[in-house]
Amino acid sequence: MADDLGDEWWENQPTGADSSPEASDGEGGGETEVMQQETVPVPVPSEETRQPKECFLIQPKERKENTTKTRKRRKKKITDVLAKSEPKPGLPEDLQKLMKDYYSSRRSVIELEELNLPDSCFLKANDLTHSLSSYLKEICPKWVKLRKNHSEKKSVLMLIVCGSATRALELIRSMTAFRGDSKVIKLFAKHIKVQEQVKLLEKRVVHLGVGTPGRIKELVKQGGFNLNPLKFLVFDWNWRDQKLRRMMDIPEIRKEVFELLEMGVLSLCKSESLKLGLF
Repeated sequence: MADDLGDEWWENQPTGADSSPEASDGEGGGETEVMQQETVPVPVPSEETRQPKECFLIQPKERKENTTKTRKRRKKKITDVLAKSEPKPGLPEDLQKLMKDYYSSRRSVIELEELNLPDSCFLKANDLTHSLSSYLKEICPKWVKLRKNHSEKKSVLMLIVCGSATRALELIRSMTAFRGDSKVIKLFAKHIKVQEQVKLLEKRVVHLGVGTPGRIKELVKQGGFNLNPLKFLVFDWNWRDQKLRRMMDIPEIRKEVFELLEMGVLSLCKSESLKLGLF
């Protein structure tokens, strides 16, 4: 009886590795390990991988801001300097100094001395209270008589040099009270060809010329404009454009002015047949 029960008991027990408590514990432990492997090693971005990205995003912003600030400061600084500079009447010394500074690196000491002009060749400077007509009347009170005696073509008695065509038109309009019946010619490049101006100078007697140094210089080169009969040469010295620059503050125009002076103006001044004015 005992043997039969023992046999039945052993037959009813589960067989194989799953039947032992150790195996059951091992399987349970195995399931725990699998779950840990699936849940624990989730890739989390470390601080080391995030730091370079943060630094990379911050640096360009700082550079852009610095660049923008620097540009704004430069523009503001130039504007401030020009705005704070008080208008001062042009003096003969100003023209002489500009010429020396321009030619100092290109000419010898002797050649620089040849550029010096006597004070007697300069007219009274504008004290910033004159209109163009009132200034011209002051420096040339006998204009009516002078223009009546002028009969040479391809020349003018008075030449006014300015920085642009727009400014030349303004000056022509503002000198109406002075010019009277005088013939005026526009000597600038905008919308007017050189040959057209040469033909106008050849056809009739002209008393007044208003224009830019570049075009006047070109007319002299081509033989269409004679400087010898010239009695007065007036520079539009004190006027400032929208950027607060005077005519002689612009390098290109300053260069053309000096080249024009060397094309015969300086020699006429030294011979005292020509007077210079700074308006």
